[in-house]
Amino acid sequence: MTRVIVVTSGKGGVGKTTSSASFASGLALRGFKTAVIDFDVGLRNLDLIMGCERRVVYDFVNVISGDANLHQALIKDKHCENLFVLPASQTRDKDALTEEGVEKVIKDLEHMGFDYIVCDSPAGIEHGAIMALTFADEAIVVTNPEVSSIRDSDRILGILQSKSRRARDGQEPVKEHLLITRYSPKRVEEGEMLSYKDVQELLRIPLIGVIPEAECVLQASNSGTPVIHAKEEDAAAAYQDIVARFLGEERELRFVSYEKPGLLKRLFGGA
Repeated sequence: MTRVIVVTSGKGGVGKTTSSASFASGLALRGFKTAVIDFDVGLRNLDLIMGCERRVVYDFVNVISGDANLHQALIKDKHCENLFVLPASQTRDKDALTEEGVEKVIKDLEHMGFDYIVCDSPAGIEHGAIMALTFADEAIVVTNPEVSSIRDSDRILGILQSKSRRARDGQEPVKEHLLITRYSPKRVEEGEMLSYKDVQELLRIPLIGVIPEAECVLQASNSGTPVIHAKEEDAAAAYQDIVARFLGEERELRFVSYEKPGLLKRLFGGA
């Protein structure tokens, strides 16, 4: 049965699209037929991070309005055999997304045999974000370890619990997962950043993973390759762990501890 996962947050710039790209790629790498949809109508960044911006001919709104069908609009990812991208429109308004239109696209993807549909939500609580979470079975709530980001994520949790189709129909609630990005154990140790335990205590939803702060994340985005493909990088391993946990596997939580450098490192240029 197809599962719909929304990747969401209240605040912009926390790494939603980066996480959507790597999470969807990770599912595809594990052999699941996966579609990732950009709901950020008017801005559109997912195609850049996926490295397929030059291949966009038709988009999500074209499909909803009947100007193209899904087969025309879906772009096959160049890194993963089982991954397809449905880009957003850069020239239309977010109101072009209708609940009926979004539902039809999701049902058509189900009929095409997709195992997972990942919805990359715009930030905030406006129309595009509501459309992204309406049909979700599960939600990955992305937050940075800072008070404003956590507060905005808490607001999104309230909306998930009240405005999703599952909430409206009295079904089993959307299953929530917490993803913490841009995490620096060193800054936590120095008291400059909230710990992952602090964030989890404030939001009270299960932690699916922690992504360490790393230059490779930005480099991957700029090169059009999801960071999960960056071999030997901690951030890539962290996203692989998240996919494994999502699929029900046990994985130790990594990249959350800070080891102070020894005396020799401090004397000879260690951090």
